[in-house]
Amino acid sequence: MTTAFAGPTLAEFNAARDVVSAIAQETPIEESRFLSRILGLDVVLKCENLQRTGAYKVRGAYNRMSKLSDDERARGVVAASAGNHAQGVALAAHELGIQSTIFMPMGVALPKLLATRDYGADVVLRGPTFTEALAAAKEFAEKTGAVFIPPYDNADVIAGQGTVGLEILEQVPDVETVIVPIGGGGLISGVASAMKQQALLDGRKIRVIGVQSVNAAAYPPSLKAGEPTNIEMKPTIADGIAVARPGKLNFDIIKDAVDDVVTVSDDDIARALVMLLERAKLVVEPAGAVGVAAILAEKIVAVGKTVVLLSGGNIDPMVMERVIARGLVASGRYMSMRIPLPDRPGQLARIAEIVAGQNANVVEVMHTRHGTDLQITQVELEVHIETRGQDHATQVLDALRAEGYEPRVTF
Repeated sequence: MTTAFAGPTLAEFNAARDVVSAIAQETPIEESRFLSRILGLDVVLKCENLQRTGAYKVRGAYNRMSKLSDDERARGVVAASAGNHAQGVALAAHELGIQSTIFMPMGVALPKLLATRDYGADVVLRGPTFTEALAAAKEFAEKTGAVFIPPYDNADVIAGQGTVGLEILEQVPDVETVIVPIGGGGLISGVASAMKQQALLDGRKIRVIGVQSVNAAAYPPSLKAGEPTNIEMKPTIADGIAVARPGKLNFDIIKDAVDDVVTVSDDDIARALVMLLERAKLVVEPAGAVGVAAILAEKIVAVGKTVVLLSGGNIDPMVMERVIARGLVASGRYMSMRIPLPDRPGQLARIAEIVAGQNANVVEVMHTRHGTDLQITQVELEVHIETRGQDHATQVLDALRAEGYEPRVTF
């Protein structure tokens, strides 16, 4: 570990905090006994999901835009985003009296679109993906002279995001490990650099761990190659950190300031969202929950007091419904199975009796005689049930098999 990092100095992080305090709230720290038991260490949550605009992004956007000259402010600002960066730029521009134009992909979630407009931005929908929106935003900047506000690869943006780390140091003075989501790297590069520069002055060590979605994990291969590397991304529910290539300045900081980067699956993330809803009473978006997912998936090697950064809470209710269902399935608390049955009266009632006898709850039933794998004297029953977890689900299946049935789990 070197004693100096690329990007902002500690003095610049502290200056950014003075600036950002005009718009950003100091978000709370919440204890998590549940995660503490799993990790075997004291775990607390840094709740940036409760920040204004629902995410940390407003910090970096405001810090960058506060440095614009009068001429630049008069020309306005432009950004491209599918969500949190859009809202951060829009609110920061509103507070600073700057006109903002935000390019968003056509399929952007309606709550994010409406929130960005409510903050005063002129929203332009362009293209099916973020790539087309980004190209349109840069073209707009060239044609109009508007200042492009990058989402992560910029020193002023990084300094603004790093103010989260300074808050953590004050709120949790004995912190030894910090777990942070990674997309392009703006948040973790700021947090890691700010915290470690201060820790060096204090003569102590802090461990910083990054977490990416396994379907959009550009940092592990980039760190292995020693330079930012493009990856081919797969779909992920953690769209807020789905970035195909690390930012250049972010990478330069992260390779020295971050101790480890781990990945989690969509099922891991879905389980984390359910846990945060049930145990912490917190609404967190998938990208913001990857740190919790890494603990639940036993991917974290931590030391001492551990802070998990919940980076955002902007989740479409329709997406939340699907993610919760996925999380319940991944936790073994919701199961669908198909059971071939003799085509005679009383079979449906018998299945319901067996399931009820195991204290499981039938949610949905579908009964059909159609299916190429059925005998002409058979029907098939599709049953969706709620259980108390994997062990309970196994008990239900065992009970059905003990009565001569052959259930096949579909999810």
